[in-house]
Amino acid sequence: MRRAVVGEELRDNDHPARQCCGHFASMAGDSEAQLKDRHDSAHIIRQPFLIGVSGGTASGKSSVCEKIMELLGQNKIDHHQRQVVILSQDSFYKVLTPEQKAKAMKGQFNFDHPDAFDNDLVLQTLQQILEGETVQIPVYDFVTHSRKDEFVTVYPADVVLFEGILMFYSQEIRDLFQMKLFVDTDPDTRLSRRVLRDISERGRELEQVLAQYITFVKPAFEEFCLPTKKYADVIIPRGAENLVAINLIVQHIQDILNGGPSKRHNGCVNGHSTPRQRRTSESSSRPH
Repeated sequence: MRRAVVGEELRDNDHPARQCCGHFASMAGDSEAQLKDRHDSAHIIRQPFLIGVSGGTASGKSSVCEKIMELLGQNKIDHHQRQVVILSQDSFYKVLTPEQKAKAMKGQFNFDHPDAFDNDLVLQTLQQILEGETVQIPVYDFVTHSRKDEFVTVYPADVVLFEGILMFYSQEIRDLFQMKLFVDTDPDTRLSRRVLRDISERGRELEQVLAQYITFVKPAFEEFCLPTKKYADVIIPRGAENLVAINLIVQHIQDILNGGPSKRHNGCVNGHSTPRQRRTSESSSRPH
């Protein structure tokens, strides 16, 4: 028989058996709550971390993105399993009218002007990506100056690198990026790269390339691209050669992929996250 201590009242809840049952009931309640949380989390889609990459023509934007992919080991992963994908603003050039196309074939159309891009489609695509949807990316033919009758399918990814000369020009588009990079390369280096690329890859004459650069490319860079440099969170001098800067960015992305201390501030819905199921390759192309 239990002895009552002076001043103590023996209650039903004080019985050891009842205390034990209450303890297990509490544990069961906690387990059910945890299971419910996990079940709810399984149905919540994590928003991808959007990184905008801008810079002048032939500054090395594509090379920087590819280097980031390489250091993350994503370029060796099956396209459908990649956590990081690359998109290019060049995929979103507007469809030209016959008159515009005729000018383009002569090197007399300004592809570096903001109006050359289908910004409505860029915005729509970015919003779909943020909602975790699969998107269809147009394929642009730089030889014929036209969109091909094909698309590249991009499945949800954890990190999306979106590069282009005017990625930061539109505020509506710019505000969607959680990180903004600007690749800053010497103008002479950019010109030499562009000349070599346009002659070797696009079959253009040196005179036409230089005329287009002087007439459209250089003025457009100074008017539309360079002023957006102030919006960049990180400026990368010398492009892909700057491994110090790129390694810092890669570390930040790794933290995001691992859910570490540098995790996105608003990339999760209600604080939960779930792994991606399907992924495919990036649609990338070099600046016009």
